[in-house]
Amino acid sequence: MKSISSKTALVTGASSGIGKSTVKSLISAGVKVYAAARRTDKMKDLEILGAHIIKLDVTDEKSMTKCINSILKNEGSVDILINNAGYGSYGSIEDVPVDEARRQFEVNIFGLARLTQMVLPGMRKNRYGKIVNISSIGGKIYTGFGGWYHATKHALEGLSDCLRLETEPFGIDVIIIEPGGIKTDWGVISADNLKKTSCNGAYSEAAEKSANALSKMYTSDKLTNPDVIGKLILKSVTADKPKTRYSAGYMSWIALFMRKHVSDRMFDKIIKMM
Repeated sequence: MKSISSKTALVTGASSGIGKSTVKSLISAGVKVYAAARRTDKMKDLEILGAHIIKLDVTDEKSMTKCINSILKNEGSVDILINNAGYGSYGSIEDVPVDEARRQFEVNIFGLARLTQMVLPGMRKNRYGKIVNISSIGGKIYTGFGGWYHATKHALEGLSDCLRLETEPFGIDVIIIEPGGIKTDWGVISADNLKKTSCNGAYSEAAEKSANALSKMYTSDKLTNPDVIGKLILKSVTADKPKTRYSAGYMSWIALFMRKHVSDRMFDKIIKMM
């Protein structure tokens, strides 16, 4: 296991959930961490722990440029990039406005890719870098009414694989994290979006059931604490030879196993039953 105590990390979406837990894990390992999010007021606790708080909107080119330039000016490099910012806006593919679908891609894919482009020149020069992309088991499986969200995560899986091949000769590791059900606000927000988008039209009956199931799951005690993923990310960036993918969290193993070993039609039936 390698020491990363002299490295500088940028964590996006650090104001809550997995992002916040990741910042804490990296600080515990002696990493200099820049915690980035739109809601800087939500990160006062991280600042007390020693994180550098920085405002960032991954849909805004000027915001991203200002963020990266500030870190480079202060530290000289971004050695570890944790692309965690993302969200899920649920609704039937027919009902979700295309502008909202585009925004989901802007946050989950294009903002992530642009930040990655900005840090790569320095990583290549130093012949060192860790790029950790927070995907989801939703990048391998699918559920009804999550079409646009799943599309972004499936895209992220492919983007990450290609990036890994391109950057490996420069000493850069690209790591994919695939969380299962994690105790965050993600599911409740997704359920609320689903109700607003698809619970009053042609898909209302199925959408209502799905929204209620999401809300029930994400307010239960079954889900995994985000600290588990924060520690997993720390494990991945300190590994001598990191895996290409890591997964953890509620239902992660069984969901990925079923998707790999059962037919599409059978998986459809399982998802509908759930």
